[in-house]
Amino acid sequence: MKITSFQTPLLLISLLFNLFFGEAMAQEKNKKPPLSNKKIAIAIHGGAGTILKSNMSPALEKAYHQKLRQALKAGYQLLTNGGTSVEAVQAAIMVMEDSSLFNAGKGAVFTHHKTNELDASIMEGQTLNAGAVAGVSHVKNPILLASEVMNHSQHVMLSGSGAEDFAQTRGIELVAPEYFHTERRWQQLLKVLNESPDSFKLSEDKDDKHANNDSTDYPVWPDDKKFGTVGAVALDSFGNLAAGTSTGGMTNKKYGRVGDSPIIGAGTYADNKACAISATGHGEFFIRAAVAHDICARVLYKKITLQQAADEVILEKLVKMNADGGVVAMSPQGEPVFSFNSSGMYRGFIDSQGNVYTAIYKD
Repeated sequence: MKITSFQTPLLLISLLFNLFFGEAMAQEKNKKPPLSNKKIAIAIHGGAGTILKSNMSPALEKAYHQKLRQALKAGYQLLTNGGTSVEAVQAAIMVMEDSSLFNAGKGAVFTHHKTNELDASIMEGQTLNAGAVAGVSHVKNPILLASEVMNHSQHVMLSGSGAEDFAQTRGIELVAPEYFHTERRWQQLLKVLNESPDSFKLSEDKDDKHANNDSTDYPVWPDDKKFGTVGAVALDSFGNLAAGTSTGGMTNKKYGRVGDSPIIGAGTYADNKACAISATGHGEFFIRAAVAHDICARVLYKKITLQQAADEVILEKLVKMNADGGVVAMSPQGEPVFSFNSSGMYRGFIDSQGNVYTAIYKD
């Protein structure tokens, strides 16, 4: 084929065009998709109270930090893989429910009648949907049952045998009561029954030497008065908040006593417009003060920061009521917040930058 002098410049232009844009298109095709700029974060607590470093052995302190990090990573891994904040909260809380370090699930305290009664709740901030269970004695992971109530029933809270009947219909794992028996908790109950059978105790006492943490015995437990509850809050890549709380309640509790942990608005609350909250403290006071909801309401209506709102409720309102405890919170921007009026709170977060933090004592 004969190429005219007129066609030569056009051919060169065509070659140059294909060379330049063809290479650019190839580079674009092989280019990895950009990482999502959506923020994700998770924060947890394992109870607040008079947690004294002077009573904390190095081995026990290490065990608490390791378990807190394990719980954080379980939830954060789901978030990084595109999981929801509800799934992350569940995963983190289940790690703590399965550990006898905490008064939830496996480590639950005993009631006056020498049984274990567990409570839990969960809430999602996008729809304000929520689920809770109270007074269950055979549910291995109450936080999972609370989630089933939220997602697969017309109710918000189920209790006792009815909740366990529902658990069976949803395939939730049930265990024999012996699963929750730990020597540490058993000795706590016997001590209370011997000394003051009509009183109840918080989940740890400074004289507690009956340690039973999985396979390791520790000589001293560091808690004077600790509110044994576990909780988690999270922000997922969809911009949705969630909060969850789980507990075994108080040693020697009677008459089916239920604290704040399964009460939406007291121990747990989440609203995408304001915050996600999980509380730990003396349940009766937290119910009366509607702690979790009050913090979110102050953010929403007073237009103050989450830290300011949490501190107003925990460090001012509750202190005036002579109530102890604390909260872990998450803002819609992925900012983890802690506030507590006791000397310590088992806590930690993985923030939106991937920084990992765990702590026990008041800084």
